[in-house]
Amino acid sequence: MPTEPPVEPAAEPQVLSLLERALSSSCAASLRAAVKLGLADAVGDGPATVDSLARTVGAAPDALRRLLRSLTCHQVFAEDSEARFLPTSISRLLRTNTPDSLDQLVLWMTEPWTWELWGRLDESVRTGKDVFVDLHGQEFFDQVHSAWPESAAVFDRAMTQASTQSARAVAGAVPLSGVRTVADIGGGQGYLLASLLEHHPELRGVLFDRPDVLAGADARLREGGALAGRTRLVAGDCREAVPGGIDAYVFKNVLGMNDEDAVVVLGNVVRTSRPGTAVIIVENLVDDGPGQMFSTGMDLRMLLTVGGRKHTRQSLLGLVERAGLAVRDVCPVNTYQHLIEATV
Repeated sequence: MPTEPPVEPAAEPQVLSLLERALSSSCAASLRAAVKLGLADAVGDGPATVDSLARTVGAAPDALRRLLRSLTCHQVFAEDSEARFLPTSISRLLRTNTPDSLDQLVLWMTEPWTWELWGRLDESVRTGKDVFVDLHGQEFFDQVHSAWPESAAVFDRAMTQASTQSARAVAGAVPLSGVRTVADIGGGQGYLLASLLEHHPELRGVLFDRPDVLAGADARLREGGALAGRTRLVAGDCREAVPGGIDAYVFKNVLGMNDEDAVVVLGNVVRTSRPGTAVIIVENLVDDGPGQMFSTGMDLRMLLTVGGRKHTRQSLLGLVERAGLAVRDVCPVNTYQHLIEATV
């Protein structure tokens, strides 16, 4: 009787690779701890000993060494031959109050409420819906703003950092030839709008978002600011209506809501606007470009929290066309964002 060939044991590198991935939450937790402790600021330009760092950040030296060892494995810090720690290009992004800081984005991606959600990812995959409402009894942003005000503040600062990172690149890529007025829909604090207005001195802009968000709008756009004379702050919900009389609408990382709401939002532009009005959409695509690992991770997080998604190129273009818009062009903005140019 023939026998089945023996099953070869998995190669050790594969075993290690799998187990490292299964423990990848330790990397996220280590990054969060580094931000909460202020390690990047404490290391400075280095080198710094564990004992000196422990005194600076108020930590137990042995536990801090263990954290630093983990972070060094992920190239967040470096260690020299004398067991002293030095900054890297990654740790410099965790410094506070610097133009390219991402410390608040790291906090937002690792807020304490996120851990329980990840543990229920299989439920979202089975149902295709978020698990957030079942856990907390209300929709995601309602819960964040009513029950977790500190987390809501982190979100606002994180969105400002995200905009700071990409606004200049996006502002240079957005086609605004012949445009007199632009509306940034769901534009947060308005960093992108401010960059667009600085880039195009004859342009006038509308920042459209929730009232609580507009209260923290970029100082350049508020009364007395350098761009205030060319800016209107308009409060509202883009699922209900958008401002009219606009030559170009910009949606940056806004259409990750569920598909039906995304079509409604874009449809509001179609109903409000005259033919030829430009609609510029900037999004992360999960199937295009070197930013896929980031985009696919954000895609799953959005499934868990709001039942939303990051799109493939085809699915996003499909939503744009369902809303009644004509796609003119698709082009990369940087390694992790794409720009879709459409018209009414």
